[in-house]
Amino acid sequence: MSEKETMLSGQLYDPNDEELIRLRQKAHRLCLEYNETPETDGEKRFRIIHELIPDQGEDVNLQGPIQIDYGCFTSIGDRSYANFNLVILDTCPVTIGNDVFMGPNVSILTPLHPLQWKERNAYRREDGVLTDREYGKPITIEDNCWLGGNVTICGGVTVGHGSVIGAGSVVTRDIPPNSLAFGNPCRVVRKIDND
Repeated sequence: MSEKETMLSGQLYDPNDEELIRLRQKAHRLCLEYNETPETDGEKRFRIIHELIPDQGEDVNLQGPIQIDYGCFTSIGDRSYANFNLVILDTCPVTIGNDVFMGPNVSILTPLHPLQWKERNAYRREDGVLTDREYGKPITIEDNCWLGGNVTICGGVTVGHGSVIGAGSVVTRDIPPNSLAFGNPCRVVRKIDND
């Protein structure tokens, strides 16, 4: 199994694998180009963002600036929007549904590191390259969600359909559908119903 396959499966992997480095460098270059392209140059921004995140629906709008680790492991549904300073670290798949609103400074973070320092600390491979061990867990944000400003979504979390996450929340566990949740750690406050 390649390091990319190992990474995407949520197992410990070497982030300094040559293929992964190339993919990250490409994504980081595309983020830089996107961030430096004026909003008035919509055609160029469209081309860049579709190269960065090929799996996206219609009318996706990422305000920028953005910082995305790979892009090719993220999917975004129709009409989803992110305000300034979106960060997506997609070492495992990130799935963002249709009609998802993300406020400024939202971070979607799949990477994890071992808790024991002996497993977490950097080390030199046999070829002399300094590296470490990482793993990740996928993140899913289902359709019709709203993530307020400064929300952090941690690896392994699913935010259920129609949920609202209050500003400044750190989401460390699944949020059921149609829930209003906020806090650090984020907790469900109540269900969102038709009333």
